[in-house]
Amino acid sequence: MDIYPAKKRSEIMRAVRTERTRPERLVRSGLHRRGLRFARSHRGLIGKPDLVLPKYGTVVFVHGCMWHGHDCPRGGSPKSNSDFWRRKIEGNRARDARVRRELRSLGWKVLTVWECQLSAVGRRERTLSRLEAAIRANRNGTPKAKSD
Repeated sequence: MDIYPAKKRSEIMRAVRTERTRPERLVRSGLHRRGLRFARSHRGLIGKPDLVLPKYGTVVFVHGCMWHGHDCPRGGSPKSNSDFWRRKIEGNRARDARVRRELRSLGWKVLTVWECQLSAVGRRERTLSRLEAAIRANRNGTPKAKSD
């Protein structure tokens, strides 16, 4: 049972950010410190990647563990309205997989950083170092769109 009435819960959920979240800001600042330049959005790309690095032909998604069903302690779904949340998170995971496949078919390298990987400073730095290495390993440049 939810501790808030439906109207209050709705207000709380509407306030949840989808862009410029703390995990996304941590990744952006960490990559910028490492000399990597990126765009926060890219017209025409499916799935709205959080970061686009055209020079490296790479997109980065920064996922919240709960919202995208990560298998970690933060990835559990809420106890109230569990059927709704199970369907919601399964739908998010299916959409994420579809978006990754489509971007890869267009030639993009797709990387995902999970919220839990950024929670502790030491873990965050290791994650950012691995992310930097994965990005720099791909110097193909911006993939070309498929011709119909």
